[in-house]
Amino acid sequence: MLILPGLITAFVVAVISKVVAIWLPTLGAATIAILLGILLGNTFLKNPVLEKGTKIAEGKLLEFSVVLLGATVTFQTIAQIGLKGGLFILLQMSLTIIATYILGKKMLFSDNMSLLMAGGNAVCGSSAIASIAPSIHAKEEEKGQIITLVNLLGTILMLLLPLIGSVIYGSDILTKSALIGGTLQSVGQVVASASMINGQVVELAMLFKIMRIMLLVVVVYLFGRFKQQRTPSLETVGSPSKKKSSALPWYVVGFLLFCIVNSLIHLPKEFSEIAHFFSGWFEITALAAIGLRLDFQKFFKEGKRFLIYGLSVGFIQVLLAIVLISLLSI
Repeated sequence: MLILPGLITAFVVAVISKVVAIWLPTLGAATIAILLGILLGNTFLKNPVLEKGTKIAEGKLLEFSVVLLGATVTFQTIAQIGLKGGLFILLQMSLTIIATYILGKKMLFSDNMSLLMAGGNAVCGSSAIASIAPSIHAKEEEKGQIITLVNLLGTILMLLLPLIGSVIYGSDILTKSALIGGTLQSVGQVVASASMINGQVVELAMLFKIMRIMLLVVVVYLFGRFKQQRTPSLETVGSPSKKKSSALPWYVVGFLLFCIVNSLIHLPKEFSEIAHFFSGWFEITALAAIGLRLDFQKFFKEGKRFLIYGLSVGFIQVLLAIVLISLLSI
């Protein structure tokens, strides 16, 4: 029962956002939900009793939304990304990891914090950090600080990338999708940011994002090996290959299965419409919960050095994405 207050609150914010979006269609319900959630979560609705419910809404509902999104996607949709899109993701992730780690060490952050920051930004935010932390023996405090920093950076980029994409790429859907899906930290931020443009960008941006999440297993393994080489005393039994946390997230598997089924037998239109309906509501409610849980006080507690590190990494990510999109002619 403790989850009900938070779940109901997130749903109410989602409903209000849907209504407000009728008068502000350009902004969209997803964007309104997360912004309204941030406003209320840091003022009138800043209450610990909501925490469990909003955490469930943020995590599980968004995961279900991603799975149902697979029922609206086919191999033909994925083909729009092509080999260049796959190469873009590999280069973007690799260069982000290298640059973030080097910058972290230059700014005198520990190996663990630099690796967590690199993985969180390159792959999938908090989920990647939670998966990487055991493989490099990171402390809970280190994990918490980096999660806070990555969430702050993701929120800033979530609002800026649609503007940057529109200025640079105009009406080009694929390039804007690559910029958002190849850069933003969490699934929720990708959905919210892409929703500021249109539904097609949400679909394609999520495909770029799914590619990154699928490489989580590889990143966890390589980070664990890297840390063991730098700190030989680490126990080999803690190898990431034996860690449950390094497994591919269930919602990515669900998304891919739905996509395969839809491509092979072409699911009935009614099923796709129902999946799209529930996926949309799960998404809006989850984004409202993300906003409600975003505590600005935590960000300011971390200090100036953390903020400089986060903003610098964000700038590097966006710059890398723009350069790679240009070089690969996506």
